[in-house]
Amino acid sequence: MPTPVLLNNIEHKDMRIITARGARYGDQVMAVTTFPSEFRDVQACFPIVFRKTTDGLGFEPIALFGFHEAENLFLQGERWDAPYVPMMLERQPFLIGVSGEELMINVDLDHPRVSRDQGQEVFLPHGGNTEYLERVNSLLSAIHQGMQGMGGFLSALLEHELLESFVLDVELNDGSQNRLIGFYTINEDRLQALSGEAVAKLHAAGHLQAIYLVIASLSNFRMLIDRKNASLA
Repeated sequence: MPTPVLLNNIEHKDMRIITARGARYGDQVMAVTTFPSEFRDVQACFPIVFRKTTDGLGFEPIALFGFHEAENLFLQGERWDAPYVPMMLERQPFLIGVSGEELMINVDLDHPRVSRDQGQEVFLPHGGNTEYLERVNSLLSAIHQGMQGMGGFLSALLEHELLESFVLDVELNDGSQNRLIGFYTINEDRLQALSGEAVAKLHAAGHLQAIYLVIASLSNFRMLIDRKNASLA
């Protein structure tokens, strides 16, 4: 279980963060949450699909890295084999804390990236922030701002009944039959059938571009299948 605490330059003055990639650092995951303002970067590399959640929104968009739990086809040993790392993965081991209206940086002390003798320094010798921590702060700020727009985007999809479940059946080179289930995508027929007024409303809210980026990202399933086949060789 994560142990998030408020980051400070007294208790954590000697903290370092390991920024190398690898399964031992928590990168061996099937997917991570993403958000509309990140879709442009994510769709260049990964399929974007939706999964059900237990929170008030009911769904969340995710960047998909593999076909089953703990499979990341973009992780090659300690190398990330893609030009982009989604923000929710890159932020680890840091989390966003909120105190009133102020955003704070929390850190998961039990995360395998946290170290005292290797990795990036978090604080300068006299307590100031390192450039690395400033980058983390900018990253968490971008995540927070991106998540603020999530509710409106998902509400619009549900209002127009644009989400549909799908099943992806894949036969791999070794002859095995594989099925990806439990995820949702954009119903393109319903999207095309929307009235001009509804489309204009989606566009004005900034949702239409995000919808088409999700649709465009689905072409990455072909690459994901190719990576799966390569992993079997």
